[in-house]
Amino acid sequence: MYTYKYPHPAVTADCIVIAPDEDRRPCLLLIERKNDPCRGQWAFPGGFMNIDETAEQAAKRELEEETGICIDESELCQVGAYTAVDRDPRERVITIAYRALLTRIAEARGCDDAARAQWFRLDQLPPLAFDHSKILEDALRQWNSEQK
Repeated sequence: MYTYKYPHPAVTADCIVIAPDEDRRPCLLLIERKNDPCRGQWAFPGGFMNIDETAEQAAKRELEEETGICIDESELCQVGAYTAVDRDPRERVITIAYRALLTRIAEARGCDDAARAQWFRLDQLPPLAFDHSKILEDALRQWNSEQK
């Protein structure tokens, strides 16, 4: 087996899932983290990519594992890659963020390493873990520009 001279970063995939509530106000799906780091804080559904899957597959899998919501990979739109050196205290982690727009709020439950899953109106969001506020800002800017 070949070994590399340089350390490798870990890769994660995160899902920014937005859907309208019954009053047509946009809502964001978040999970409450069950484990450290950021235990008890709200974050996007997401997690580490397996060695045998694409980032899109990882995003889809993590969304389903943590919330019970299943979507098709074709519903994912890449927001961007986030590479700040200190974005995760565990190790060097790069995340690829995806946006998914649902036609209505789907039932979500906290599963796997999510203590809870909950929909929040965009104007009533709790503080977000990691750099998820920055990622959300980018996702909303992208979404708004597509609606024009």
